[in-house]
Amino acid sequence: MIYLVQIQIMIMVSELHKIKINTKVDEIVDITDQIQSLANQSSIKNGILNISCPGSTGGISCVEYEPGLINHDIPALLHQIAPEGPDYAHHQTWGDHNGHSHLRSFLIKPTYTVPVIDGSIMLGTWQQIIFCEFDEKPRSRTIYCQFVG
Repeated sequence: MIYLVQIQIMIMVSELHKIKINTKVDEIVDITDQIQSLANQSSIKNGILNISCPGSTGGISCVEYEPGLINHDIPALLHQIAPEGPDYAHHQTWGDHNGHSHLRSFLIKPTYTVPVIDGSIMLGTWQQIIFCEFDEKPRSRTIYCQFVG
């Protein structure tokens, strides 16, 4: 009796890239072009891209980057859900006043994953990738982009 066994070995490759941005308080930054530029440079043309910002007072998401949403609707929603000012328990723990920043980052996570196909990040016509600064002071941020494929 002859058995035919086929073995397929797949090797996953990853690349780590960084983007540095300086933010203002409550700023929402469109980082789509910077992300696509990294995808163009990457040797990984098909796979996934995980975008992450270390810390607990920022968020990464995907929206239509238009003035009504960016300048009014999103900030108004965040203020409604996690307003500045209340005496959050976090304030007693650390003696700072950015409890609202941590709550906003709890809702809009500091990571976002998007497919990469043929060297392009897969977004819809009206989608842009944004970084949201929730902290109470301007920050210098490093955003890590991990390509896997």
